[in-house]
Amino acid sequence: AIPVRSSRLPLLSDAMPAPAHLFPLIRNSEIGRICSTVCYCHHKHLCCLSHFAHSHFRYAPQRKFAALCKPKENFNQFIHARDYASTPQRFYLTPPQVNSILKANEYSFKVPEFDGKNVSSVLGFDSNQLPANAPIEDRRSAATCLQTRGMLLGVFDGHAGCACAQAVSERLFYYIAVSLLPHETLLEIENAVESGRALLPILQWHKHPNDYFSKEASKLYFNSLRTYWQELIDLNSGETTDVKEALINAFKRLDNDISLEAQVGDPNSFLNYLVLRVAFSGATACVAHVDGVDLHVANTGDSRAMLGVQEEDGSWSAVNLSYDHNAQNEHEVERVKMEHPKSEEKSLVKQDRLLGLLMPFRAFGDVKFKWSIELQKRVVESGPDQLNDNEYTKFIPPNYHTPPYLTAEPEVIHHKLRPQDKFLVLATDGLWETMHRQDVARIVGEYLTGVHHQQPIAVGGYKVTLGQMHGLLTERRARISSVFEDQNAATHLIRHAVGNNEFGTVDHERLSKMLSLPEELARMYRDDITIIVVQFNSHVVGACQNEEL
Repeated sequence: AIPVRSSRLPLLSDAMPAPAHLFPLIRNSEIGRICSTVCYCHHKHLCCLSHFAHSHFRYAPQRKFAALCKPKENFNQFIHARDYASTPQRFYLTPPQVNSILKANEYSFKVPEFDGKNVSSVLGFDSNQLPANAPIEDRRSAATCLQTRGMLLGVFDGHAGCACAQAVSERLFYYIAVSLLPHETLLEIENAVESGRALLPILQWHKHPNDYFSKEASKLYFNSLRTYWQELIDLNSGETTDVKEALINAFKRLDNDISLEAQVGDPNSFLNYLVLRVAFSGATACVAHVDGVDLHVANTGDSRAMLGVQEEDGSWSAVNLSYDHNAQNEHEVERVKMEHPKSEEKSLVKQDRLLGLLMPFRAFGDVKFKWSIELQKRVVESGPDQLNDNEYTKFIPPNYHTPPYLTAEPEVIHHKLRPQDKFLVLATDGLWETMHRQDVARIVGEYLTGVHHQQPIAVGGYKVTLGQMHGLLTERRARISSVFEDQNAATHLIRHAVGNNEFGTVDHERLSKMLSLPEELARMYRDDITIIVVQFNSHVVGACQNEEL
């Protein structure tokens, strides 16, 4: 069956036995809390409206499952409960074990001061991922543009499986790079292909060993990309390519190619199934292009980009460089309503989801929200048995009258970098669900500068004894020294996202428990987290700014 978002919501009471290996991790009275909150529906896309049977993904009537979904209890209550029925038994991960988990997927890249074309405004970047799903459905990419200027960095959040996020993470940067190439370079590349000569390298990738490419699909992907640049050659207007336009065109064209490849199919059964998996799953994308002082962020979905700004007094502030495309965005809701008849207004957005099912209002893939019913039936019926037997692919969304309901077109924001703009954070919503952007700006800023602005400890209404306050101050001092545990800003941010207690400090006990939770429970308390932290060279930015004045 098509891999789907790992969002099983078993009820410990009747759907499955509580996993035996869970109990050593949890104190006696906390078992009841987990059982009482196990129905909490944290999954943001297609999850709480569905039930899983074996590997098949099946939609079910919403009311049937609504009664099972309870508001999320404060996880801090679960972690910090003190009303134990007996003496607690503690089996925690040691600090080295915690560090091993947190650092398993970290990657860092330092940009050479002079890259052969210009002095870079980017000092380097740190990235990391922490899975909640198994396998992880997030992806990340970073590359330097070799035939034009600038760097590309992006995070991709998959749903209904990881296939679409994987494909987009491999392909999107090539589409953007080709869209930015001048006509002469496109001709040179096409002539090299025609004559069998070596191609000019377009991108220099900066990848963690786990960030793989699909070798089996490379020829198919190359042929689709070549068709795109051939069309760009034919449409040559002689004008300089606008970065915003190039980003929009690249996003839309890749999504169109994903759809077309699934419709046409492939004689190779493996590839045929692969392109269908990619098209029927989905992914959001948040991509940054940095060239000198010009920063463009193209966003499709609900991942986010945030700029970290250092104020004159040394404090840190956050500037949003993207907007979520979901029901919380009133402009996005109005856009969707404007694209469909008035008669559908009440059914377009239900329970904060598109057609009552999908949380993001923009995404790659997800052809179930783009193709006509006739096309969906034709592709499924003529596809491989794995597709035809899958209940998810055969399901038609309710009130499905005037597709497409979903688009991959990004919203692009352009920002001129200033010397006070110190870093950029790109992250999937697994981070933003747990941390406010202002806290993210402060934590990363303090990590990068090594300067910690101590604020009065806020206890948020809790009754705190003198001994407890001493403990909080001790934790604060330990938090400062813990900065030196991490050589990666993204790792440091994940440590805070997962381990922060109600007082805003990293609690090793909480961090250990969160990282110890088995797969069945981990996804119920957090999503996959993928982060890229880009550090800017303030001296170069300031010099470029002065040249433009």
